[in-house]
This record gives sequence, C-alpha cells and structure tokens, in this order.
Amino acid sequence: MDRPTIAVTIGQKHYNRMFSERALQELKTMANLVHHQGQEAASKEDLIALLPGVDACITSWEVAPFEPDVVDAADQLKLIVHLGGSVKRYLTDAVWEKEIQVSSAAPALAIDVAETALGLILIGLKRLWPLARTVRGGGWRDSPFWPAGETFGRTVGVIGAGSVGRHVIDLLQPFSVEVLVSDPYLEPGDLPPGKATQVDLDELLIRSDVATLHAPGIASTKHMLDAKRLAIMKEEAVLVNTARGSLIDEAALIERLEAHPQFFAFLDVTDPEPPAEDSPLRRLPNVVVTPHIAGCIRSCARMSEWAVEELRRFFAGEHLQNQIRPDEFSRIA
Repeated sequence: MDRPTIAVTIGQKHYNRMFSERALQELKTMANLVHHQGQEAASKEDLIALLPGVDACITSWEVAPFEPDVVDAADQLKLIVHLGGSVKRYLTDAVWEKEIQVSSAAPALAIDVAETALGLILIGLKRLWPLARTVRGGGWRDSPFWPAGETFGRTVGVIGAGSVGRHVIDLLQPFSVEVLVSDPYLEPGDLPPGKATQVDLDELLIRSDVATLHAPGIASTKHMLDAKRLAIMKEEAVLVNTARGSLIDEAALIERLEAHPQFFAFLDVTDPEPPAEDSPLRRLPNVVVTPHIAGCIRSCARMSEWAVEELRRFFAGEHLQNQIRPDEFSRIA
C-alpha cells in the first residue's frame, strides 16, 4: 500500500514519557505522522478534527472514547493501537461495526507490573518491610514477623494467567519455589510443562505462602477473595495485589489483617482508590498500600516500541501481537 498516515493522539506533554527516540524515529520512517497539538490527550472534538484520512492511530490514557461520530469522522481508519492495558473505556460498538482492528500494548505494560509483583513477593517472604519498621522503632528481632523467611521450598500462587500472570510465572522460574496458577480460561497445554501447576482457586489459596493477584477487574471477579477465601489462607501468608482493588472484599481483608497480625498484604490497588483517609489500610502494621505504581510511571517508552512493532506488522500484512476482539470483552479488564 502507499505510505500510511498515522495519527498520534496522546497529547504533547506526554511524548517524553510515552515515546523513546527510537520509537519516534521508526514511526517517522514508516509513515506520515499527524499529531494532536494540544498538551493534553485528544478530546472528542480533537479526534473528529484529526482522524479524517488517517489509516491508524495511537491512543493512550485519557484519550476520548471512539464514539460513533468519532468513528464516522475517521473515514479511513483501519487500526487503533493503545499505549496502555485495558481498551474497554475507549471502544464502542461503532469500532467493531466498521471492522477497525484494535491492539493493546498490555504485554509491554505487563513486564513492569510483573517485575513489581516479583519484588513484593520476595520482600514479603523475607518480612523485610515490618522487620525494617521494628528496627526503625528501636527494636531488632523482637517482632511478631520474626523469623524472616526465604524463597526456598515455598509455594507461590498466581491468580490469573493473562499477560502479567504469565510473566510473573516466567520471572519465578529461577527461584526454588513451587508455582501454582489458577485461571478459569487457562487451557491444558497453554503453559510450557513444568512452569506451573494448574489448580482451582481454593486449592491455590490453601497451599500458597504467597498469593499474587493478576485477574481482570470484571463482574465475575468482583470480591473473588471474600471472607471465606481469605480465611482458608495460611496464618502467615502474604497477599499481593497489583491488579484491581475490586478483586478483594476490603472489609473482609481488614478483618483478616486485624485478627491475624502475621498475615501480610501488599496492595498497589484499592477499592475505592485512594482508600479513605480513615481507612484501617492506612494504619495497620501488616499492610502496605502504594499509590497504583506497579505499571510504568516515569517512563512508558517500552510500550511505544511495542506499538511501533505492532504498526509495522499491520502494514506488512502480518498477524498482530495482541489483537483485541469483541468476543473477548466479557473476560478482559
């Protein structure tokens, strides 16, 4: 085909964070670029003005949804590549009706989230956070979290085998841990032999020393960790959530944390977000809450390089790496 035209809709102030120099240069080599000139991400009106005659566009967080009048204006649009994880907020039926293809950079974002989860798994087993707090308070090993633990011989349960969950499983391979995985959509043979043992969620929670959440935040997963399931976890288990706050019944979790001081939780996401100023999650000694930082924050350039490769594949007639299809919407975040 002729040299394509690609629109970048993310807003000028986000370029340094979202694009590497290499990605921008490859885009310029590949296509004619049109840029939304505003500092903030494109609004609905901006998209309507920018997208006529465009073959593909790059979106990211805060770009306006592709409502029917936006899609009507995008008279030649064939592909949307999203620099982010979930695409649900941005798409309407009009996108599918016009047979516009959609891809998400979720696999690139997943790397950052998985690396954060691994770090929390390791420091959780070592009891690093509460033991350091004891030392800061003037103590030493006189802590209910003593003794510190090791990874050797422990069991780590991975809840959800999407992009993040699978990368967590890969990152755990060098460690001497047993890896369990629970995901209702995981088919036998989806994971290479020996990487993880597939079990149901209850068995995973009963057996795991650490349970790490990587399921999508959808209706069927709301409060999947309720009071009953939290109660079957080990007394000194570590719970890591870098997915969505809605996966955990927070009232039940607070009760568990208060009743079992050796149970520990790392929460990068909460429900609501941020937690209320008077929430016990802000003061309990056996929980750490961080401000939704597991994904990329300072630099998201990895996603731009992934997106450039996705665009190259599309215009070369190759299969996309992470095409999103309408029949998948019921089970993706």
